[in-house]
Amino acid sequence: MMSVAGGWFFLMACEMFVLGSLDFRLPGLGSYLQTAASAGDTQAILWGVGTMIAVIVLLDQIVWRPVIAWAEKFKMEQVESTDAPKSWFLNLIQRSRLLIRLRKRVIILFANGWRCTTRASLTPRTKKLRRPPGKFGQDAPSHRWQFCRLLCGGARRGHARRTEYLRLQTDPGRDGGNVWPRDVALIIGSLWTIPVGVAIGFNPRLARIAQPLAQIAASVPATALFPIVLLVLIRIGGGLGLGSIVLLLLGTQWYILFNVIAGAMAIPTDLKEASSVFKFNRGMRWRKLILPGIFPYLVTGLVTASGGAWNASIVAEYFRLKDHTYTTVGLGATISRATDSGNFALLLGSTIVMALVVVTVNRLVWRRMYRLAANRYTLEV
Repeated sequence: MMSVAGGWFFLMACEMFVLGSLDFRLPGLGSYLQTAASAGDTQAILWGVGTMIAVIVLLDQIVWRPVIAWAEKFKMEQVESTDAPKSWFLNLIQRSRLLIRLRKRVIILFANGWRCTTRASLTPRTKKLRRPPGKFGQDAPSHRWQFCRLLCGGARRGHARRTEYLRLQTDPGRDGGNVWPRDVALIIGSLWTIPVGVAIGFNPRLARIAQPLAQIAASVPATALFPIVLLVLIRIGGGLGLGSIVLLLLGTQWYILFNVIAGAMAIPTDLKEASSVFKFNRGMRWRKLILPGIFPYLVTGLVTASGGAWNASIVAEYFRLKDHTYTTVGLGATISRATDSGNFALLLGSTIVMALVVVTVNRLVWRRMYRLAANRYTLEV
């Protein structure tokens, strides 16, 4: 579900973008919203967002809700849950006589035939791979050296031009922004998603109401809502610095929320009842049960949200609205500006810098947190 939501997020970016003198456009809802945002047509933006929400709600009712309700049969716990999620569409499918006959007469027969054909085609023969004659890779060192020189040269030129660009961006007349909007978005998102996600995961009645609404809200891409948010911020006097944080928050908070909900629901019911029997107060319940139980899921949510924040920064720090370009200081703005101008040296250097930062953070932060979660906070039978 989060992957589909991520696909909706990049719908506007992939169906219409400019690369130097080249203008790529595809017919679709994403290009329609991008064109409406570029023209500043609020009515067209609202029509596009409304159509997207209608499609998302339809998919939620006929795809995701039935899958969630059907997945309950694979949940293993010693105490049976009293309030399981339900789906009217799944009930309709299970009670349909036409689909039952179709399954018996067509699908099962086709599956059996396919299984027999697959078994007959499998043979125990194995073939050894042979190396091509001669010395393989004789010219590889020179090719690798040329490739490294290309990367280093592009990185040096990109760094020099990025330094000049940042110097121009920090002039008093430019629209400045927060240097660490991703960290601010992660902190704000964690502050409200952890308690709300635990409440939804622990309360099945609340989950039946809140979780479908959260799934629909998460599927609505922040890039579609960003033109409306930016117009409101411009009218009240805010710039893209605040707008980038809002867009990053809209694009990252759902990853944390759904992982926290999954972690809270994965805590065994017998442990919850044991905490009630031993009369844990609220503080002990959070320290001894909730936080250790959701910690592995929380780490996964934070890692995914961090990656989503890097993706959103490409859109959040450089945006065109009503023939005016709004920019703020950041690596995403540098990449977007280099893409628009066709400056491939700056684009290559900025991409290498982003990759180095991501790898460094993964090595120093996320890998250690995953190791801590695996060693201390994993529930094993």
